[in-house]
Parts: sequence; C-alpha cells; structure tokens
Amino acid sequence: MIAFVSGGARSGKSAVAEALARAWRSPAPGGLVYLATARVSDDEMATRVARHRRERGEGWLTREAPLDIAGALDRVPVGACVLLDCLTLWASQVMFEAGLEGEAGCRMLRQWVETARRREITLVVVSNDLNEDLPPRDELVWRYLVFLQRLHRDLAHQADRVIEVVAGCPVDWKGSIDGKDAVDGKHPDDGKGETS
Repeated sequence: MIAFVSGGARSGKSAVAEALARAWRSPAPGGLVYLATARVSDDEMATRVARHRRERGEGWLTREAPLDIAGALDRVPVGACVLLDCLTLWASQVMFEAGLEGEAGCRMLRQWVETARRREITLVVVSNDLNEDLPPRDELVWRYLVFLQRLHRDLAHQADRVIEVVAGCPVDWKGSIDGKDAVDGKHPDDGKGETS
C-alpha cells in the first residue's frame, strides 16, 4: 500500500499521515518507522524535530534519509509501515544538493516506490502543496515548483490512496475509505499545539 498525503503549511497533513500509519502499522518489532528527510541544521530545526517526536509518542523507530530513500527502505523490516516526512524537503535536496531534477528525480522516486512494494512495506508519503499561489518570478524557484509538482503527479499516479488535507480535514482523491484505514475524524491538533 502506498499513500500520498499532501496539504498546505500547518494544514494537519502530518497528523493525518501519522493516524494512517498507526492504523496500518505492522505488529512486528520495528513495524512503525518514521523516515525523516530533514537535516537538523540549527537550533530551531532541532526544537521542531524534538516537538514532533514528543507528539508522535512511543512506538516509532526513527530513521533519517535526506537523499537515499530506497536505501533507507532496504534497511527497515520487511512488512513495516513507513511514514516518509517529507517529499518537499527530499525534492529540494535532490535538486539543490544532488543536482538532479526532472526525469532523474522521478526515477529515484519510482525506485523507492518499487523498493517499498518489493519489500511489502506500507509507505505513507507526506508533502506540501506549494503551487497554490501566483507563479514565482524567480527562475530557480519556478524550476523547483515544476519539479515538485512532477513528483506529486508521478507519486499520485503510483499511489493506492491520495489524500489532500485542508484545514485539518482529509479529502480522499484516490482510493477508498473503509473501517480499517479511515482517519478517525478528530482534529489533527487534538489540543497538542501546532501541526504541520
């Protein structure tokens, strides 16, 4: 199962994705994995990472993979449920650090989707909707948005389930909801503070 969860900044998308991952978790040890693409580069980011870990609670095995998602998926237990947060940061690192975009980036994405399917990993991927404003004037920013949207389209095509989160409300665009994998309908903030 591959699920793609997107939404604007602070829309509640991470909370929705976490709820899906918990619902789909494997009972095996290490069966619930948080795969972080962020690099902790300053105190603000370290504080944010610590807050997210507290909010997720117990039971998560955390791994970091700023670029090599397929390699990271090869190292998690077969059949695990992996929450990848987030495609937006991964895309920026692929484009600006690795110097790849377009078809090369899409090949990398397809490779990690194939790795997840081959290893029977349930993969929940989170990303930001950044293309909701006027087109940017900066050429580099425009190229990044084009690349990210291409990744979004490619992932949505490959995913079994596609969810957009608007103001904390999950909207299913692809895939069906049944009692096993439905998000519980609670507000993702659930009184814990800001959500991303």
